[in-house]
Amino acid sequence: MSESDIILLLREILKWVKFIGWRHVKDVLADVLNTDRAKLIYHYSDGRSLREIADLLGISPETVRYYWKKWASLGIVDTVRVKGGGFRCIRMFSLEELGIEIPSLEEVKMQKKRGRPKKVKEEGEQRHEQ
Repeated sequence: MSESDIILLLREILKWVKFIGWRHVKDVLADVLNTDRAKLIYHYSDGRSLREIADLLGISPETVRYYWKKWASLGIVDTVRVKGGGFRCIRMFSLEELGIEIPSLEEVKMQKKRGRPKKVKEEGEQRHEQ
């Protein structure tokens, strides 16, 4: 088997693995990303620092860190070490590609000001707010 044959075979395997896993991934993300805030943190976890994401959403860096640790344990983000001993998380899946709506950043910020998140905060998240 030539190298090009192996590459073609691997591409075919990858196509089927993605197809088989798509529904499961979507279900897991829909279950885990159960607030607009969580969806936005996940969406913006594209290599940005937790400080950048926290500032963008108007939340504490500890809240972002809380979610990143949770998602890393579930395997839905890649963890990358950065200079200074810290880490960043990069989402493994695009919400848009999975058909999961990305909420409006402005609406989430307004919900925070009004004090009315769309869903009840998860256990542990309340400690990390503000």
